[in-house]
Amino acid sequence: MTEAAVIVDALRTPMGRGKPDGGLAGLHPVDLLAALLKETVQRHDIDPGLVDDVMIGCVSQSGEQSATPGRMALLAAGFPEHVPSTTIDRKCGSSQQAVHFAAQSIMAGANQLVIAGGVESMSRVPMGSARMGQDPFGQGVQQRYAPGLVSQGVAAELVTSRYQLDRETLDQYAAQSHQRAAAHREAGAFRDEIVPVTLPDGRVLSEDETIRPATTAERLSELRPSFQDDALKQRFPEINWSITAGNASQITDGASALLIMSESLANKLGLKPLARFVSFDVCGDSPLTMLTAPIPSSKRALQKAGMSVDQIDHFEVNEAFAPVPLAWRKELDADPQRLNPRGGAIALGHPLGASGARLMTTLVHALGQNGQRYGLQTMCEAGGMANTTIIERL
Repeated sequence: MTEAAVIVDALRTPMGRGKPDGGLAGLHPVDLLAALLKETVQRHDIDPGLVDDVMIGCVSQSGEQSATPGRMALLAAGFPEHVPSTTIDRKCGSSQQAVHFAAQSIMAGANQLVIAGGVESMSRVPMGSARMGQDPFGQGVQQRYAPGLVSQGVAAELVTSRYQLDRETLDQYAAQSHQRAAAHREAGAFRDEIVPVTLPDGRVLSEDETIRPATTAERLSELRPSFQDDALKQRFPEINWSITAGNASQITDGASALLIMSESLANKLGLKPLARFVSFDVCGDSPLTMLTAPIPSSKRALQKAGMSVDQIDHFEVNEAFAPVPLAWRKELDADPQRLNPRGGAIALGHPLGASGARLMTTLVHALGQNGQRYGLQTMCEAGGMANTTIIERL
């Protein structure tokens, strides 16, 4: 019989601005993750020696994030040396994939208790640094998609054009992300999911520093497009250059972790699960438009679960760029009030490898606080991929 996999806890650090003066920039990513791993087991009085594996998403696996950061973090947290770890890279969905692998390993009977999460210090390990200035695509891909693939920013422009979204709509959505996140922070809705971080100088960061409550669509409209390029305009004349720093996700530092175990072990330890897994999906779409895979992946996950979109109470669709959730909403015909109701990566930031588990953490706690039943999470990923997870609150 397949063992049920349940989420016993879901935690994250505050989101720090991914700049040299950001709140978490002075903290090594291993130490940032270590504090979270330690809290994950301590708050439930769990012997860390029971942990079968620590699965950590991380995208820029270079420099300070190059030595299997989950392994270094669990050692720094005082876990026994026999506890292993692995690093997972599915780009922006890395820690969501870590959650999938953790749950699936439990359902298969291979593990009983896994910590799945992610870490990314974008202030200390810059995005793209793992490429070392080299071509990661090779001749075959370049020939298939001649004259070549484009950046995610240009892909966002193509999605904007395809779904007939204008600059005003993008900026309004971006401002709404900040307003929703600010309102929920003010109401204390994020307190259950955030573990305060003690900084090297003794200060404590306990709230996200990425949220800008004063953001308005009018102010965002003054920003210049970030990816404007005459040569690309010739190749894609439909582009109107609408993507800016204001309607895209923020470069961010952060970590996230979920305590996932078999339902039988949770019962044995006297722990009350927060949610169970209903269905999983991962699939690809065009690597040129790159950001549209959440649409077919969400449809597949709903089909696997035998559910309709109207049965989902809360959707977390990663706000890599504003057109991503907006295009997804059009295709799925989803209720806009259920889509990222606590804001998303535009306001809360996008610490690449940590974002998947961060979204899941917010989703789990929102379902509990609101007494809702089902949640769906999905993320676009570089290369034109997406993960989708449906969970049920217990």
